[in-house]
Amino acid sequence: MRSLERHRDVGAYALGVLDEAEAFRFEDHLMECPRCAAHVTEFGPAARQLMLYRRATPRFVHPMAQPGPRLLDRLLTEVATRHRAKRRRLLYGLAASVVFAVAGPGIVSYVGHDAAPTVQVAATTDAQSGVWAQVRAADTDSGTDIELQVKDADGPRSCRLIAIGRDGSEQIVTTWAERDHDDRVSTMTGGSSMHPDEIDHYEVRNADGQRLVSIDPK
Repeated sequence: MRSLERHRDVGAYALGVLDEAEAFRFEDHLMECPRCAAHVTEFGPAARQLMLYRRATPRFVHPMAQPGPRLLDRLLTEVATRHRAKRRRLLYGLAASVVFAVAGPGIVSYVGHDAAPTVQVAATTDAQSGVWAQVRAADTDSGTDIELQVKDADGPRSCRLIAIGRDGSEQIVTTWAERDHDDRVSTMTGGSSMHPDEIDHYEVRNADGQRLVSIDPK
C-alpha cells in the first residue's frame, strides 16, 4: 500500500472498519506519521458518537419478515404482565397516599433520585511487560462506558484495549498510538456493547496482538 493510501485510511481505522491485518499495518504507519496520529485523536469523539448510535439503533428487519405463530402469544403475555405490574404500582401509590394523608404532617416522605450507575475499578501490573493498567467500567443501558489508564515504560507502541466476554467473544474498546516515549499515565475512553457482568476480563495488546497486561474486574 502506498503512503498516500495509508493516509487515507486514518478515518477507517479510527472508526474501526479496517480488518485486523489492515489495522495492524496502519498502526505501524502511525508510529512514523505524527499527522495521522493527530487525525486519529480528532476522530475519537465522532467514533464514540457512532458507537453510541449503533447501540441505540435496532437491528435491521427485512420489510417482508412476518412474525411466527408463537410471537403474538409472547407479545400478548408480555403486555398483560406489564399491565398487571402497572396496576399494582398504581394501587401501591394510592395506598401510600392514604397512609400519608391519615398520618398527617408528622410524616415526611423522601423521594430519592435514581441510583448512580455501578462503577467497577480494577488495576494490575504485568510482571513480564511491566505495563500497569487500570480500568473503570460503568454500567449503562446500552452496555459499558470504560475509562482506561495505562503506564508503559517501554513505549512508544500502538495498542488496543480488548473486552473479553464470558462467552469468549472479543470487542475492541479503544485504540491508541504513542508517538514518543512517555512513561507517564495515559488516559483513554471507550465503550462496549456488553454489560459489566458479561465481561470476563480486559486485555491490553500491542499491534502484533501480543498481550501486554490482563485486567480482571472481579
